[in-house]
Amino acid sequence: MSILEKIQSSADVKRLPQDQLEPLCGELREFIIDNVSRTGGHLSSNLGTVELTVALHRVYDSSVDRIIFDVGHQSYAHKILTGRRERFDSLRQYQGISGFPKPYEATDDAFIAGHASNSVSVALGMARARTLQHENYHVVAVIGDGAMTGGLAFEGLTNAAASGEPMVVILNDNNMSISENVGGTVSMLQTLRARPGYISFKRWYRYVFSRLPALYTFNHKVKEWLKARLLSENMFSEMGFNYLGPVDGHDLKRLETAIRYAREIDGPVLLHVLTKKGKGCEYTEKDPERYHGVSAFDPKTGEMPAASACFSSVFSEALCDLAAQDEHIVAITAAMAAGTGLDAFAARFPKRFFDVGIAEGHAVAMAGGMAKQGLCPVFAVYSSFLQRGFDMLIHDVGLQKLHAVFAVDRAGLVGNDGETHHGVFDLDYLSAVPGMHIWAPASFEELRAMLRFAIETETGPVAVRYPRGGEGRYRCSSLAPEQVLREGKDLTIVCYGTMINAVLDAADLLEEKGVSAEIVKLGCVAPNAFELCLESLKKTGRLLVAEDVCAAGCVGDRLLAEAAVRGVELHGAKLINLGDGLVTHGSVPELMKLCGLDACSLSAAALALTDGDQA
Repeated sequence: MSILEKIQSSADVKRLPQDQLEPLCGELREFIIDNVSRTGGHLSSNLGTVELTVALHRVYDSSVDRIIFDVGHQSYAHKILTGRRERFDSLRQYQGISGFPKPYEATDDAFIAGHASNSVSVALGMARARTLQHENYHVVAVIGDGAMTGGLAFEGLTNAAASGEPMVVILNDNNMSISENVGGTVSMLQTLRARPGYISFKRWYRYVFSRLPALYTFNHKVKEWLKARLLSENMFSEMGFNYLGPVDGHDLKRLETAIRYAREIDGPVLLHVLTKKGKGCEYTEKDPERYHGVSAFDPKTGEMPAASACFSSVFSEALCDLAAQDEHIVAITAAMAAGTGLDAFAARFPKRFFDVGIAEGHAVAMAGGMAKQGLCPVFAVYSSFLQRGFDMLIHDVGLQKLHAVFAVDRAGLVGNDGETHHGVFDLDYLSAVPGMHIWAPASFEELRAMLRFAIETETGPVAVRYPRGGEGRYRCSSLAPEQVLREGKDLTIVCYGTMINAVLDAADLLEEKGVSAEIVKLGCVAPNAFELCLESLKKTGRLLVAEDVCAAGCVGDRLLAEAAVRGVELHGAKLINLGDGLVTHGSVPELMKLCGLDACSLSAAALALTDGDQA
């Protein structure tokens, strides 16, 4: 039996003798590589935090103590050590375990996590709850240096440092987020990395003078002098944290000692830990960005199947072509240059490319400033990440109707990353932005055409939202706000974006059953007067709207309201969408079927509307 097979909890990790800890870390890395090579997932970030996770479980009891992982994409070792090893082959699969911390899976997962920079705020909330309720448990936040580029992290740090609450913030510093880190914080951390001797001095000092209290006052001045020599004041200690480190994050013995020491301090502590992303695997160490998030790959060589064309890559090509013709076009990313396809733009137009780190609110406000002064900013961002910039969308762009373009990637269901990453709320919140126009391409050619239109013709804020992955059977191109793709007499089916593929398939199934469906595809989903939709409804009298977004703010609601205002009589209506938007993880086809948005489910819903046979 391997060492790993004996581990089901923090208690089991604590019982291991010291000489079994390094072999355990080796087994964890092999186990993670083997499983992720088959399921896909986050690889290099998890390989880099193996020793840190083992050390955390040596010091804390995750079933009682609260360990909050920032983002949570580095929590695989934690999941494996807390009773989920036997189910790990179901990672990110439908009805399997999630790739992120989820309290419904185990009490050891203290808090749901999928986005960056919130861990310190959450940890402080838990620490304050513990104090107010006179309970006894420890609270620790594990935050990466990438998440430290987000402003929310500093809001939490500032408040936590001043709170006096006993809690530990572990800064996992690997000098990267997904791409290489940017910003002033990076320079400060690079300076701190060069001064590793301070924590050793503090341990020695505490040991000696706990036994000689009479000398404490005299030697305190000596300690402060040595502290200044070994480690100049930094932002964290100036805030009010007890700063410890840096500590080698792959030296288990020193790491465990440092965490124990941090836990015993009565007040907020920041422990600075240095790790290497992709540690222990040659190909991930050489290229941690490529292996941050992966699909299936060869575990021996790291080789992955060649990537096929997708909406992100088409956006990249189209934006570069437009930028070559117009020097006013600038591109912005929030630490996602490769994911959004902007790495190609950065290579061709480095002076017009801006990576702001994990700071979407700042990116939106900066885009507003650029637009106000005559540039055409294009902010490429994942739908679920843009949520963090909602206030700035309204205040810094919408109110002045500034011409900023938002390339909203990963719109709709994204699949295996689950509810924290599905892009299902953007239609609702973007529709609330004053003056915002929202376009939804259904094919690569439509994306090219709509992006050009958004940049060259639109005058206010505009979003072009497109999904993860490739196009389907629909390969045409249209800039029409509405378009009747297929005429029919029995009911009207309305959709937009790549939902058109399932709708076309559903219409074929309906035709086999003698039901004639008229299909209206929307190109511009907001604003839209729905003229063609209403004309079709006057003819058919029945409506089915298929949308892979949450129900709030969906097109179907707005269309029904417009039909009521215009006095269009309906004999039946069905809105098929994602309800509250909280959809689990799994492949996109599985989730579409689960939510009733696949072709078979849509045709069955249409048959019910037309009193047809659902068999």
